[in-house]
Amino acid sequence: MEHNIFTERIARELNIPEKSADNTIKLLDEGCTIPFISRYRKERTGGLDEVQIAGIMSLYERMREIAKRKETVIKTISEQDKLTDALHKRINECWDATELEDIYLPFKPKRRTKAQAAREMGLEPLADIIMLQREQRIEDVAKRFVRKEVADAQSAIKGAQDIIAETVSEDERSRQQLRNAFSREALITSKVIKAKADSEEAAKYSDYFDWSEPLRKCSSHRLLAMRRGEKDGILRISITVDDEECTARLKRHYVRGYGKCSQLVSEAVDDGYKRLLRPAIENEFSAVSKEKADNEAIGVFTENLRQLLLSAPLGQKRVMGIDPGFRTGCKVVCLDAQGNLLHNEAIFPHPPAGRPKQAAAQIEAMLRRYDIEAIAIGNGTASRETKNFITSMVGSLADNGRGNGSACQSPAIYTVSEDGASVYSASKIARDEFPDKDVTVRGAVSIGRRLMDPLAELVKIDPKSIGVGQYQHDVDQAKLKRSLDQTVESCVNTVGVNLNTASLHLLTYISGLGPTLAKNIVNYRRDNGAFSSRAQLKKVPRLGPAAFEQCAGFLRIPGGRNPLDNTAVHPESYHIVEQMAKDCRCTVAELIADSGKRNSIDIKRYVSKETGLPTLNDIMSELEKPGRDPREKIETFEFDRNVNTMDDLREGMVLPGIITNITNFGAFVDIGVHQDGLVHISQLADRFVSDPTQVVRLHQHVKVRVVEVDNRRKRISLSMRGL
Repeated sequence: MEHNIFTERIARELNIPEKSADNTIKLLDEGCTIPFISRYRKERTGGLDEVQIAGIMSLYERMREIAKRKETVIKTISEQDKLTDALHKRINECWDATELEDIYLPFKPKRRTKAQAAREMGLEPLADIIMLQREQRIEDVAKRFVRKEVADAQSAIKGAQDIIAETVSEDERSRQQLRNAFSREALITSKVIKAKADSEEAAKYSDYFDWSEPLRKCSSHRLLAMRRGEKDGILRISITVDDEECTARLKRHYVRGYGKCSQLVSEAVDDGYKRLLRPAIENEFSAVSKEKADNEAIGVFTENLRQLLLSAPLGQKRVMGIDPGFRTGCKVVCLDAQGNLLHNEAIFPHPPAGRPKQAAAQIEAMLRRYDIEAIAIGNGTASRETKNFITSMVGSLADNGRGNGSACQSPAIYTVSEDGASVYSASKIARDEFPDKDVTVRGAVSIGRRLMDPLAELVKIDPKSIGVGQYQHDVDQAKLKRSLDQTVESCVNTVGVNLNTASLHLLTYISGLGPTLAKNIVNYRRDNGAFSSRAQLKKVPRLGPAAFEQCAGFLRIPGGRNPLDNTAVHPESYHIVEQMAKDCRCTVAELIADSGKRNSIDIKRYVSKETGLPTLNDIMSELEKPGRDPREKIETFEFDRNVNTMDDLREGMVLPGIITNITNFGAFVDIGVHQDGLVHISQLADRFVSDPTQVVRLHQHVKVRVVEVDNRRKRISLSMRGL
C-alpha cells in the first residue's frame, strides 16, 4: 500500500507516468544504479533520463524518511493515550514534513517549559476559562487555584497565561498564518558588528555592513555570503516581519471582546508571539532559505563539475607536463601515450636563477628523446611566462629544423588548469603511485595527464578541491558530497572506460563496482594480464551476476575478441546483434564496418517482450560509431601577448579569455593577468539571462571587454555584451 502511495505522489510531483515511477522505484530497490537504469532499462522507465531518475530517488528517500517519522509520531502520541481515530487518519494522510511536525508539536516531549510547569500546578482549567473570555471577575475565579505551589491569584493568572501563550504558539493555524507573513513580507537584514568593522578580515564583507532586502528576493550567493560573515563573527543577520501587523492578525483570531479576560488573552498572544512563535518561524525560515541557497549552490557546483569532467581530452599522446614556477624553477615530466612517467627534471628559464639557454637545451633534448607530441603547462604562477618561453623555444626549434633539413617534432602547446593538483600530489593516491617522487613531480604528472584525459585524472581528487564551486564550504556537506559523487559517477559512465587501462579510482565510479570490486579487477588484471572479453569479468572474485549486469556495458575492451566489447551495447543484447549479422549473412565485425548492411536492417523485426525500440535504436547508434567518445575535440588557446598584468589593462579593451568558474551571478574569466575577471550575469549577453550555464560553459574560449579595474581590491569587471 505504502509503495503505491509513494508512486502516486512521486508521479504527480514530477509529472511523469505512474508506471514509469513505479518501475524506477522497483529498479532502485533491486540495487540498480542511475546510469544503468537510464541507459539500459528505457523500456521499463519510459525513457526517463538521469535527472528524472535522480529526482525519483530523492523523492522516494524523502518519503521513506517521512514514513519512518510518522511511525515515531504515532507511537509517541499513542503512549500518551491521546491518539484519536481522526488524528491517526490525519497523520497517515500527511506527507508534508512541516505539516507533520505542526501536528506533532503539542504532543512532542519537550524540556520543562513555563506552560508545562503551570500545567503541573493544575492551572490548565483556569487557562481554558480565560480563553473563553466570559468571566467578568476572573481574579475571583483565580483565587480557587491558589495553593502551596501557587502563591496568589495573580500567580495563577500568570501561569494560565503561560499555558495560553504556548497553546497559541503551537496552534497549526497560528504557525501557518505567520509562515504566510514571512513568505510575503520577511526582510533579511545584515549589520556589521561594530567592534569588527575596521578589521582587515571584515573588508570582504563590506557590501553587507548595512544591507536589507526581501528574503524571497535574496539570491543564494548573497545569502551564503552573509551567513559566512555571520559564521566568521563579522555580521549579525536577522529575518524579520512587521510584528505589530502579525500580532494584530493573531489577536483577531484569539481575542474576543474587551473585558479583563480578553485583555489577558491579548497579553498572552503578545508573549507567545514574541517568546515562542516568532523565534520558531524565524529559525524555520532561516533554515529553509539556507537549504534553498545550498541547493542552488550545489546545483551550480555539480553543473560546473560535470562540464569540467567532460572537458575535451587530447587522447593517448606522448605529453610533456610542466608545473611552472619562478624561484623554484619549472618541474618538467615526460609521459608516454598511456600516461606513464618516463622522465622528470627541473628547468630555470625565469629570474631569479635565469638560465634560459640551458632550459631551452633541456627542453629540446627531452622533446627529441621522448618524441613529445603535446605540451601541457599549468595555469598557476609563472604560467604566461613559461608558455611564452616554451612557444618561442619550440618555434625556433621548428625553424632551425626546416633550415637544416633536420626532422623536428613541433608539439601543440596547451594551458591546463592546475586547480587541485597540489591536493592530488600530497594525497595517498599520489604517494602510492609515485612513492619515490616529491610533490612537485607528482603535480607535473597530474597536469600532463589532465591534458590527455581530464576525467581519468580528476576522479582522483576530491571535487571540492577542484575550484569550480560557489561557497562550497558553506553548504550542507553531506548533500554536497552526495551530489558530487552522483555527478562523477554519471560522467564516468557516460564516457565509459577502457577495462585494461582504467585506474582503480576510475573503475570505482563505474556502475555496480565500488572500491572493493574495482580493486579486485585491478588485481585480476595484474595477475592474469589484459582482459580479452567482458565475459572474463565473471572470473573476478566477488563480482557476481548482479554486479556484472550493472557494470559490463560501461567497460570497453579495444581490440578484444568480440568487437561488441568495445561498444556500449550491453552483453545481454549481444544475441540481437548476432542475429542481425546472421540475417545479413555477415559477421558482427562486418556489420559494424558496413553502413549499407546496417541501413538495410528493419529494427522492428527485432522487437520482443524484453527489448523495445529505445534499446534497438541505441544499439544501432553504437554500431554506427562503436566506442565513440561523447566529449568534444580539444582546442588550443592564446592570451593577448600585450597583456600580462592588471597594470596592462585599460577600460574598453577586448581580450580573449577562458571561462574558469560559473556561479549563479555570473562567470569568472582568465584573461592572463593572474587574476580572474567577473562577467556579471547582466553582462553575459545582449538579452536577459536567468541562468549563466545557458550562455557559457566551463573552459569555453570567449571574447570579453574590460569594464572596470579595481587594483586595490584585485577586482576586474568584464562584459561579453555586443561581442
